[in-house]
Amino acid sequence: MLKVTVYSRPACCLCDEIKQQLAQLRRRVDFELEEINIDEDEVLRRLYNDEVPVVMIDGRKAFKYRLDPEEFLRKLAARAP
Repeated sequence: MLKVTVYSRPACCLCDEIKQQLAQLRRRVDFELEEINIDEDEVLRRLYNDEVPVVMIDGRKAFKYRLDPEEFLRKLAARAP
């Protein structure tokens, strides 16, 4: 199963939007979803402070700021075993 990671922070409307989109997409296709608050880790905050939300698919950056659902599904299918 593919792992999707969202790097986000609290009180971020773009982060909330992407998390909501991913929850809806999980109804269409199965993937593991991990949410990470960058504000809890100094290194992650430095890496992603100005880019959140960031969506990774199996450890590779796929989106930042916004997510296109159809493009997400294409990228997920391209990385599926």
